[in-house]
Parts: sequence; structure tokens; C-alpha cells
Amino acid sequence: MSQKTFLTCAVTGNITTPDQTPHLPITPTQIADECLAAAEAGAAAVHIHVRDPKTGKPSMELEHYREVFDKVRRGNPELIINLTTGPGGRFVPSHDDPRVAAAGSTLVVPEKRVEHIRVLKPDICSLDLNTMNSGGDVVINTPRNVRIMANVMREAGVKPELEIFDSGDIHLARDLIADGTLQGPGLWTFVTGVKYGFNSSPETLMYARSLLPAGAIWSAFGIGRFEFQFVALAMCAGGHVRVGMEDNIYLEKGVLAKSNAELVTKAKRIIHDLGGELATPSEARAMLQLPNRK
Repeated sequence: MSQKTFLTCAVTGNITTPDQTPHLPITPTQIADECLAAAEAGAAAVHIHVRDPKTGKPSMELEHYREVFDKVRRGNPELIINLTTGPGGRFVPSHDDPRVAAAGSTLVVPEKRVEHIRVLKPDICSLDLNTMNSGGDVVINTPRNVRIMANVMREAGVKPELEIFDSGDIHLARDLIADGTLQGPGLWTFVTGVKYGFNSSPETLMYARSLLPAGAIWSAFGIGRFEFQFVALAMCAGGHVRVGMEDNIYLEKGVLAKSNAELVTKAKRIIHDLGGELATPSEARAMLQLPNRK
């Protein structure tokens, strides 16, 4: 095992709620501080959602992204910034007329979902390809909308991180590579443990990996109690890893993590115990062919 492993920390997410843990970062300052502390603990990249600082609910406000982005960039210029484009794809059908959106729907035009990418130009941004059941709702990412978002990313010079929830997402991404919408072999992340998506199992990971184009760079993570299992699985299978309060709030059974840095520190220990080594942000940039910011 010669390559180093780069670790991404997803510090707050879209689903975890403040009533689940008092340690969840909410305000732009809290989110940025958690990103910087995760980097100090060993993260080479941070995956960033933002929230309404008054309510703690997920937000798509450009100014919240800008505030987090600027503080992280000032605090650690070499740290890889990965902004989400996931929000804005959820649809809740009305009971009386399923064509009409009910409360809880966030579905917006694809251009709105990547507005902050066009303006801020992070190193990386996520690109979801899944249309799937999500709890009692539906997440919608049509091929047309994915193409629109991918084109904005390309024009902004931002590398897409292809978030993969099931095998069909891989087949869509490969079609987008074939037609030139995406540049191959790509940067991929397998999301496991989300209900109705990929199961968190070794067999699932091996199957997903087998569908990738030659030369692809990939990461994988597990939701909840599978988070640290997947640190070991992904690393041993030749991939990279992700932890953070977006995916899991527990350091061990019944023990809430007090910070994202604690989750990163545990993941770092697992990787070291298995004979691996974490990549620095500069080393991860070289792997991903991102510009060095020093």
C-alpha cells in the first residue's frame, strides 16, 4: 500500500439537527472554525454545507457560504475546500395533487444550486447524480439538470466530486464522461448507509469500485455506526475516506463527539493502526491535480 490516504471532513451537513447534538456547528463562524480544527487534526479537505444561523436549518444563502469560505481560506490557504451542491433537489409531493410541491420541498432550478460555485470558485464541489427515495420524500437529479450544473462547474474551473448513492449513478456519470459533459476518469465518493441507497457492506464497496473507469480516484464513507468501519474498509481497498458530523455524531456507542476534530483524530488513528498515513492538503492537491495555493 504505497499511496497516502486523504481524509475529508464533512462538518455539518443537511440532515443532522441541532436537537440531536449540542456540538453541531450552526453559524458561519462555527462552521469555519470546525473546518480549521479538523484540518489541524489531519483532514486534507473539508466538505461544507451552511445553515441559517438563527434557526439552525439548512440554508442555500450565498453570503453564508461566502463567510465560511473566506474564513477557511484565510485560516488555512492550502486546505481543500469542497462546497456542496446537494441542497435544492428535494421534492415532497402534495397529497391532494402530487404534481404540486408540499411543505419541505426545496427543489429549485439547477442554476440556483450552483450559484455559490460560480461566484466563489472552490477547489471542489459535490455533484449528485441520484434520483431516489429519501425517507418519505424524493431527491431529484435529472440528467438534464446534472448537465447544467456540471457545465457551470466546468466554466468556474471547479472539480466535481461525483457523489454516488447507488449503481445507477455510476452508469449516468460514465455516460456524462463519454459525451464530454464530465472529464474522466473522475473523482468519486460512494455514500453508503442512506436508506434505499447503497448498503454499508464490504460487498457493496467492492461492487461499486468495480464499476469505476480505470484511473478513477475514489472515497467512501458510511453513515452512523458504519462511519469508522468504512474508514478501514475504504483505506484497505485503495480508496480515501470521509468522516464528520454530517454523517455521524458519535465517537463510539453512546458517546457524542464534542467536535469534528475528534472524529478526524479517531479516523487518523485507525488509518495509522492499519499501516497507512494521511495525506497533507498539499499532497492531496497533487493527487487531485489541484493548484497549489502556497
